[in-house]
Amino acid sequence: MEKLFKLFDRHLREGGYLAKSGKILDASLIPALRQHLSEDEKAAIKEGQTADEIWPDEPRKAAQKDTQAHWTVKTSRSVPPNEGEKVKPDFTIPGFGYKNHIGIDRENGLIRTWLVTDAAAHDGARLREGLIDQDNTASDVWADSAFRSAANEAFFETMGKRSQIHRRKPKGKVIPQNMARTNGRKSKIRSKVEHVFAHQKQRMGMVIRTIGKE
Repeated sequence: MEKLFKLFDRHLREGGYLAKSGKILDASLIPALRQHLSEDEKAAIKEGQTADEIWPDEPRKAAQKDTQAHWTVKTSRSVPPNEGEKVKPDFTIPGFGYKNHIGIDRENGLIRTWLVTDAAAHDGARLREGLIDQDNTASDVWADSAFRSAANEAFFETMGKRSQIHRRKPKGKVIPQNMARTNGRKSKIRSKVEHVFAHQKQRMGMVIRTIGKE
């Protein structure tokens, strides 16, 4: 995959392409085949053991077991209520597999950086693991509230980047109107990354075709 991206970047440079409109980050869950495991096998995976270590006498079984995929819980946020209305609870959806983390150029929507992790990996912490495109001449970076943290804001300062990450609403309270307006303006730009994921999933059929990340 890295060789393909380097070749892609070379063609872009030769064509005069320059990333200059800022960066949009996001991650999407990619389901994997769910595993049927005993409690001891689950414990061994949590300890970091490989399939060969867990099933040393059953190589065929080990070859079919994915020990790198993990469970996660996706929280779906309820629609913010109007003033005076009761705050509706969020609901959660479990998922098993991996996460596809990408960074696209704001103007052209081309993927400039990428990272694959298990589904349980926190989106925000991945920002500091190579998702920021140093070649992008603009300083703005857009992302949803999962990426907001003091560590990421400090990281932006060291990188000379400007955070356009959504702010989190106060827990159990109605989102302030000024925050809602600001997040709404950012969403109009950030939503462009959703088109990339939609293209990958609907037209390209983005699924896990291997056992494990390799």
